[in-house]
Amino acid sequence: MSIVFLGTSEFAAAILDRLARSQAHRPALVLSRPDRPSGRGRRLSPPPVAERARALGIAVEQPESVNDPEARELIARAGQGPPGAAFLRGGVQGAAAEGRAGAEAGSAQTVIVCAFGALIKEPLLSEHELINVHPSLLPRWRGAAPIERALMAGDERTGVSIMRLGAGLDDGPVCLVGSEPIRADDTYGSLAARLQELGGELLERALEQAPPFREQDGDGVTYAEKIGPADRLLDPARPALELERVVRALHPHIGARVALADGTLLGVHRAALVDDGGPGAGEAGAGVAAREGRLLLDCTPGVLELLVVQPAGGRAMDAASYLRGHGPPGRL
Repeated sequence: MSIVFLGTSEFAAAILDRLARSQAHRPALVLSRPDRPSGRGRRLSPPPVAERARALGIAVEQPESVNDPEARELIARAGQGPPGAAFLRGGVQGAAAEGRAGAEAGSAQTVIVCAFGALIKEPLLSEHELINVHPSLLPRWRGAAPIERALMAGDERTGVSIMRLGAGLDDGPVCLVGSEPIRADDTYGSLAARLQELGGELLERALEQAPPFREQDGDGVTYAEKIGPADRLLDPARPALELERVVRALHPHIGARVALADGTLLGVHRAALVDDGGPGAGEAGAGVAAREGRLLLDCTPGVLELLVVQPAGGRAMDAASYLRGHGPPGRL
């Protein structure tokens, strides 16, 4: 039996690193998502997992859909010779037939899934044992953005759950759980780094010890929806306390934004709460203002000081540098 790894993001790439360092659990094959346009030039770029697999010398494929017959055949044949032979001989029908035959002959693989970002369907779900590394304390924060949502909600703790993947959204049975406190200054970057370490440790334990799986508790289910444009916007009609958490939750990988008076969007990388009764207090919900050399967002209630910002098309800079280049103090 071989290990096949399915992943896409930087978080998943860190878990792949951990597996690759262990000869006992080094994947025979990595499947990731296709290259996508990224950056200002919109050039095609491979996902982090595909880049990491190539750097590690592990075979990597990027099918359009992991549920297609040829992708399933690649998984079934992992570690048993050159991948893709059945597809070359007989096209889709040949690939599907050989994949089914391999599974029936006892060649089912252990498939590790981590932040893959695409729905896995039958019959792939039943052809192999699929183990998912999910960065939350299930059943809280099932779904696409569990780390960001935990930070945004002000949770005191989060963690990693090792679960068996099923047809539902992260609702399969769990075999191991590890908890991690969320610090007051945690960003996505700092918290994800600790959860990567925890997830790698738990996954290795699961592979070595095969602990029993137990169904999730039906109480306390919440869903971590994918981060969209509205989630990124710092709306001054919301409390400053909430918006400060949004900035941390989206740094450094996505980024929060705030609308200026002229309608342009200013990226926000770092921010801090200002005491409501202090000298920074301003007009509730009025938006971004420059006062006493500081860049402030007047919220409802509270005030958020914007510490590191990024103008559209520009580079990230501290607030003082931004204010020097954007006219006299006042409402922006």
